[in-house]
Amino acid sequence: MNSTSFRTRFAPSPTGLLHLGNVRTALFNFLLARSRGGVFLLRIEDTDAMRGHERYEHALQEDLRWLGLAWDEGPQAGGTHGPYLQSQRGHVYAQYFALLLERGFAYRCFCTEHELEIERRSQLAAGRPPRYSGRCRLLTKDQVQERLAAGSSATLRFHVGTSAVVSFDDRARGRQLFRTEDIGDFVIRRSDGTPSFFFSNAIDDAIMGVTLVVRGEDHLTNTPRQILILQALNLPLPEYAHIALVVGADGSPLSKRTGSRSVQELREGGFLPLAINNYLARLGHTYDDNSFRPLDGLANTFSVDRLHRAPAHYDETQLLHWQKEAVLHAAEDELWQWMCAAAMPDGGRIEHLVPADLTGQFIQTVRENVMTPLDAYVWAGNLFAGSAYDDEAADVIDRAGKPFFRFALDCLRDDASDFKSFSGTLEVVTGTRGRSLFMPLRAALTGAVYDAKSRKVWPHGPALERLWSLLGPARIKRRLEEAARFAGTG
Repeated sequence: MNSTSFRTRFAPSPTGLLHLGNVRTALFNFLLARSRGGVFLLRIEDTDAMRGHERYEHALQEDLRWLGLAWDEGPQAGGTHGPYLQSQRGHVYAQYFALLLERGFAYRCFCTEHELEIERRSQLAAGRPPRYSGRCRLLTKDQVQERLAAGSSATLRFHVGTSAVVSFDDRARGRQLFRTEDIGDFVIRRSDGTPSFFFSNAIDDAIMGVTLVVRGEDHLTNTPRQILILQALNLPLPEYAHIALVVGADGSPLSKRTGSRSVQELREGGFLPLAINNYLARLGHTYDDNSFRPLDGLANTFSVDRLHRAPAHYDETQLLHWQKEAVLHAAEDELWQWMCAAAMPDGGRIEHLVPADLTGQFIQTVRENVMTPLDAYVWAGNLFAGSAYDDEAADVIDRAGKPFFRFALDCLRDDASDFKSFSGTLEVVTGTRGRSLFMPLRAALTGAVYDAKSRKVWPHGPALERLWSLLGPARIKRRLEEAARFAGTG
């Protein structure tokens, strides 16, 4: 198979916001397409009118774009296999329904839900698996026409047959075998005329030229049904790779209860797209090199042969690790836009705090101590907006005492240009060194002595040398004077 014929797809149903489990499926398909120079297709499976919501359709497209997962074919991108919303493809499905009826692979079923429920209960009571008996398959053409003329509603069922085996090689799970007698005749068109998932999903994969279907293992038992449909219609079969599901720490399916968040929530929480992509690309897939990568770097060595069979456990700590890496690797202008775009709890704006000529220097100073835009906003407030001290900083300043800060002001008058020279002089004058020297200075300059995320006491926080250069002599002098006034008042 050459690269130009390699095609993957992401085919979500717009019934809710995009969560980590389904966006991982989108990412895997995107990376596989990019790794092979192929096509990544987006198809919206919105045939269930009661569940489909236009707002979710727009939201999931916005989330994919934000993550950088641009589709080559699909809504708004166009392509030769459209339309890409299944709700607009009824005429396509009607042709194939007619073909299956004509070839004897499908029949109308007039059984009511009540009748089907009684049948299921009887089978279970007899110790048999619940399978449709196929009784409507025995109706004559005249009986079918009579019921239709009387206004009876009917589903369309696919006739599976018995004593056969459906087999396929799953690219993630190996050889798979299913006995047709365990499947039973299944519905391919609902009584309201809309296609079932089994049908529309399989038809569209075939006629849109999808060559590899990567999806969750919860779809594994759907695959033999879809293979039977495609074989009956002489349509091409894609390859399949059913990936292990993402689970919470307790092994249960990932949900809000087990820590799952939507992409929208992660975006609003300050996560960067590449943090999410780097984390999810490793959630059920292995790289030899575990370094942070841009999207094309993630794609270069992404392989279906490296997908895991075991469940992938969601780990918030790992997501935060990749967030930290994303912040460290982001360009200055990207980080500044990220900081400025976020809404702050108090309605403030970071660009109103950081002087315009110091934005680059501010970013380089605090980059290693920032995980979210709120962290950056807090640092900006600490450094440029005032001299409020947190409890730990207040205690450190108070214990250092007024003489320490008066000596510091004296040393500042002698040499304010270089922190190393200043601190060396202050060490000689005061006889203090190490933590006793640097912690009071950090508390005075920043109003804090700990990192907001780790809450580990000094030396965590921006390097004092960088803070010294960022603040400049006038701000430093003012901060030391404020600390001298505060010391001894606790």
